[in-house]
Amino acid sequence: MVRIVDSLSEVSAPYDAVFCDLWGCLHDGTRAHPEAVEALRGFKAQGGSVVLLTNAPRPRASVAAQIADLGVPDDCWDTIATSGDSARAAMFRGAVGRKVWFVGQDRDLEFFEPLNIVADPAEIERVDLEAAEGIVCCGPFDPYADPADMRGPFLAAKARGLTLLNANPDVVVDRGDRREWCAGALAELYRDMGGEVLSFGKPYPPIYDLARRRLSEFGAAVSDDRILAIGDGIATDIAGAQGEGIDSLFVTGGLAREETGTARQPDPRRLADFVAAHQVTPTFAMGYLR
Repeated sequence: MVRIVDSLSEVSAPYDAVFCDLWGCLHDGTRAHPEAVEALRGFKAQGGSVVLLTNAPRPRASVAAQIADLGVPDDCWDTIATSGDSARAAMFRGAVGRKVWFVGQDRDLEFFEPLNIVADPAEIERVDLEAAEGIVCCGPFDPYADPADMRGPFLAAKARGLTLLNANPDVVVDRGDRREWCAGALAELYRDMGGEVLSFGKPYPPIYDLARRRLSEFGAAVSDDRILAIGDGIATDIAGAQGEGIDSLFVTGGLAREETGTARQPDPRRLADFVAAHQVTPTFAMGYLR
């Protein structure tokens, strides 16, 4: 049985750092969650370090600006690790070729900005599908359209043997009370069609390596048994932490709100059924980060 707790402070003493998800934990896509902000401030006040670990397909500077606009103050976190930066590093190393077909929205074009952590980066050119050597997917062209609408161009891409670089493994995200499709939905479609996919971000190891490097930039190395991962995605945040041998706190009031019967706290029986169905077991759970 997963231990349901009332607050981060109830279980934070054994940990020197947290890897905290953003969307669904610290904000809902429209505004910050005040209780979550205070929880992270309290952890930092006790000497802990906070890495915001996000599947946003953008550079960390862009994410920092975005969350500031949503009301997340910079005194509740120390650094940011994004799936965008992890995937960008692979792209600039030539993982899907130099000529790429871009799938995403204009706001995601920051993905192609230079990245100083890659020596001798490949020169990347965005081209039409017919001329592409690979695909870079930051998200759907329309986040409310059925992902199956991409089946036609994906069939053409698969026939040419193109690899899809997935910059955001999240399948869906809730912006306020409206659900949007993410790049992970398109990656799943392409993989199910027989296409090759390279995914970055949670639950895959590269983003955790990036988070550890970012954590070490401003302090001593922290062992994995002293890190607590916080997130609302059972298949991303919690599965990723479990794969890395890191303890986790499952915020059930985000993506799994209905399935876990979460009001202020999850229903214990429904939570148990949910984690059993996913074969992923968080260390702790709570309704909302506080």
